Amino acid sequence: MRLLDGAEAIRGDLPSSATRLIDVPLEAGDELDSGISRLSSLQLVRQRLSQEIAAAGGPVLTIGGDCGVEWAPISAFAGSDVTLVWFDAHPDLNSPATSPSAAFHGMVLRTILDEGFDPGRVVLAGARAFDDAEAAYVESAGIVHIPCDRLTEPAELVKAIEASGGERVYVHIDVDVLDPAFCAALGYPEPFGLDPAALVSMIGAIRERWPIAGAGLTEFAPESVERAADDLPTILRILSALTRASG
Repeated sequence: MRLLDGAEAIRGDLPSSATRLIDVPLEAGDELDSGISRLSSLQLVRQRLSQEIAAAGGPVLTIGGDCGVEWAPISAFAGSDVTLVWFDAHPDLNSPATSPSAAFHGMVLRTILDEGFDPGRVVLAGARAFDDAEAAYVESAGIVHIPCDRLTEPAELVKAIEASGGERVYVHIDVDVLDPAFCAALGYPEPFGLDPAALVSMIGAIRERWPIAGAGLTEFAPESVERAADDLPTILRILSALTRASG
């Protein structure tokens, strides 16, 4: 419910004509012998979101909810010319066999890779909380990882995107990539994260060099509707960096 409150708080500050609401089933759903909690509900959300993306006919900004909402848009937009930049405190690279929780939001990037996305076109940015299996997968798959202490300015991120060969960039942002000192509305806070100014700088550097294939902002989880207002200026600053007109 904290994620619902967060998404609704963001939506309240956006133009109604520019938003589309995807209904998320609140029933438990069924794991369908997959090892993924609530998989049937997740599949329904993916179907509904995919239909809206197809109707939009171009890049969209998807606002969660948790990181699981990225399954549909990244699958839709991440063609062979796209590099995926994953701003997140967590790599979300568990599989059903390795996940300690069976929660899909910790498996979504691994799912996208298992469906055929090239690991060589993924850049983990700001990740700092790895399960052992995730760390092993990053090494074996050759995924580029840039920790927070090397994201004080955009040069290394830009270099990594250039090396991936992508001509467009999909930007995923889990707000827990930020240090908890700058954003309290985090479900899974991790210390030593990014300053919002650094994140905005990274987004700006990406947009100066590459077209945006799509973007997602997830995991804004205020303790209450009232408390959401405390962190909304930071969230809206990030959204502005993602969406403002170039030039």
